[in-house]
Amino acid sequence: QVQLVESGGGLVQAGASLRLSCAASGRTFSSNRMGWFRQAPGKEREFVAAINWSGGITNYADSVRGRFTISRDNAKNTVYLQMNSLKPEDTAVYYCAADQEVVLRRSPASYRYWGQGTQVTVSS
Repeated sequence: QVQLVESGGGLVQAGASLRLSCAASGRTFSSNRMGWFRQAPGKEREFVAAINWSGGITNYADSVRGRFTISRDNAKNTVYLQMNSLKPEDTAVYYCAADQEVVLRRSPASYRYWGQGTQVTVSS
């Protein structure tokens, strides 16, 4: 089992930055692929970014590419999502996800472990 706890969400104005963190515990960091997803009210959970074990391979949704950066520190069992130039449409609950498989996937169904989420609200 892997437990994931997100932090770093908050209320910011458009154009601001936030950094989300996802701390993993439990069965060490046996999570090869890790991802960030988000869900706005009334919408389905959508892919934001994913990263492989080494951090050398990343994948981003078109809507955040160039503004968000996913990274990981395996020594700290933590994955980060640096979010710059935030827009009101980025408002959502952001979830961290992990899975033992290697190939990066964009589907939420491809991730076994999930955190509880952290709220990000961007005002205009």
